[in-house]
Amino acid sequence: MPEFKRDSNKKSTVIVCLCFLVLTFVQCTSYRNHAILQNGDMLFVTAKETGLSGAINNVTQKQKEASFDHIGIVEQKGRRFFVLHAAPKGGSQKQVLRTFVKEQEMEGQKVIVYRLKPEYRKAIPPAVKKANQMLGKPYNFNYILNENSYYCSDFIERAFRENHIFTLEPMTFIDPETGKINVFWEEFYKKKNLKVPEGEPGCNPNGLAGSDKLERIREL
Repeated sequence: MPEFKRDSNKKSTVIVCLCFLVLTFVQCTSYRNHAILQNGDMLFVTAKETGLSGAINNVTQKQKEASFDHIGIVEQKGRRFFVLHAAPKGGSQKQVLRTFVKEQEMEGQKVIVYRLKPEYRKAIPPAVKKANQMLGKPYNFNYILNENSYYCSDFIERAFRENHIFTLEPMTFIDPETGKINVFWEEFYKKKNLKVPEGEPGCNPNGLAGSDKLERIREL
């Protein structure tokens, strides 16, 4: 019996040590992620190859090395970090950074940090304030600009609009390989009894990422 107790104690000690190591790793990883972030940083989420994400990327990709289908802006409050963004699930919302990143990882997507160049960073405080004022609005599933709902890049463009950081451009739904409206988008708007808004003003994550006012920092 004494020998059994010693073995049991050893196992308990090992388990406690392993739990401590795992907790330490998680905390260090979280700290490392926080350490590279600044208030007002923009988090771009890499695009999937299929579905809505793939369809968005098909007609908007500008950079060969990266393509994105979502974006949010970082708000720092003391040591805490949040992401303000507009998403299909939850609309315009504020999420804890850790939760936001975990959700992207679960979908197999990566998060890339972009930052305004120094000469434009004065736009950050009013942009974060504006983003907070837009919280609670539903998601814009039609991707046609209106004042009652927002989609992800629309949310960010509006947040920085006062300082003209980004610009609205004519939207295109043309498949670059065929030169015709992408089949996905034809069906998408047909089901909504809407005309494909080709040429109407709008924005998208790839367009925002291509701005010369931003610099890419690193993967989160």
